[in-house]
Amino acid sequence: MNTPRPFRFGVINEQLLPAAAWRQQLQAIEAWGYDTFLIRDHVVPDYFGDQYGPIAAMMAAASLTRRLRVGTMVFDNDYRHPAFLAKECATIDALSDGRFELGIGAGWLRREYDLAGLPFDAAGTRIGRLEEALHILKTLWAGEACHFTGQHYQISGLTCVPLPVQRPHPPILIGGGQRRMLTLAGREATSVGVLTTSVASGSLSDDYRERLPEAVVEKLNWVREGAGERFAEIELSLIPTVIITDERRHATEQLITQRGWAELSAETVWGMPSVFIGNLAHIAEEMQQRREQYGFSYYIFSDEQAKQLAPLVAQLANT
Repeated sequence: MNTPRPFRFGVINEQLLPAAAWRQQLQAIEAWGYDTFLIRDHVVPDYFGDQYGPIAAMMAAASLTRRLRVGTMVFDNDYRHPAFLAKECATIDALSDGRFELGIGAGWLRREYDLAGLPFDAAGTRIGRLEEALHILKTLWAGEACHFTGQHYQISGLTCVPLPVQRPHPPILIGGGQRRMLTLAGREATSVGVLTTSVASGSLSDDYRERLPEAVVEKLNWVREGAGERFAEIELSLIPTVIITDERRHATEQLITQRGWAELSAETVWGMPSVFIGNLAHIAEEMQQRREQYGFSYYIFSDEQAKQLAPLVAQLANT
């Protein structure tokens, strides 16, 4: 039996705090023992609220901390040409002494594209563009002159300066919920974020069927399909729903009402791999069980819950 991968915990910055409060929160997150501090890549508030720009915020975060790794959840590939993204990310990695992690995706929020005047291409086109971008990023970060002629990008002998500190390249996280994205992630990523919501329509859909154990197992099988023999090397990640409570059934029934899951029992919700409801001891035990059952070892929380979940992080991080 393979030794379980140690737990890691990240925080997504979702509160657009004033500068002094943002810096204070960031340093608290490092002190609480979190591994990564992640920035979303959006120019409209939509589901998650207004956000700081990811590149500047990551460099600021790296400069204010010593241990905390910085990254994105996730860059939209359509918003930046990979040649320029490679340089920006390599610069952050170099200036942070190798603490950068790239989260990247094909883009999904149709409303954002519309408001920015960008074409929202079919999913297959956006994913194909991401595939090409990943090849370019890895080639440039390897220190090679990149010669590439694809459907979406053409590069003629470009090199990347500076190079990233981490070799052969910084860790790459790719998230997805459907087959093509997850097989791509299995083939190319260091970490795979498994979505238990759907963004296939160009907006966020919280369909409970995406969260059921059989759906999650199918998603993991798609990752395995893409990864082949390297599947055991991949870190599996979730952004979970976490509710800390001593009244587990009552809190679950409230969640069922809030989400419109009237046909589900509390027991069904408790079986969802991305949902944790109970006191901290119970949740820690469930995370260990689900790591054994599904392989998930990297959990990412909203900064609104970072302080509340710090005792859980202290108990499980790196174990």
